[in-house]
Amino acid sequence: QVQLVESGGGLVQAGGFLKLSCAASGIIYSLDVMGWYRQAPGKQRELVASITRGHNTNYADSVTGRFTVSRDGAKNTINLTMNSLKPEDTAVYYCNGRLFGYSTRDYWGQGTQVTVSS
Repeated sequence: QVQLVESGGGLVQAGGFLKLSCAASGIIYSLDVMGWYRQAPGKQRELVASITRGHNTNYADSVTGRFTVSRDGAKNTINLTMNSLKPEDTAVYYCNGRLFGYSTRDYWGQGTQVTVSS
């Protein structure tokens, strides 16, 4: 069974930084894409950043220039370094892993809370 485990959330003041980590287990393949999504209260889950096996990255406009997603080689571990945090970054952050094939399979972590105080 594939499991994604996040760590690194917490409470930080505006302008501060946090680093989130995610590691996948129970899978022998390299996930095609790994990424971070977030969901704030009353809002839909949205993509924050993603990275492919080839290390191509994609960022939401709201975090470009402040957040950096990285991956350990082709391993199923990723980090999200978040700088210049804003109160609007407050959300539950979810790690996602995607495997393409005959059908696309998505795997999700349990989520980690990030709270940015003003």
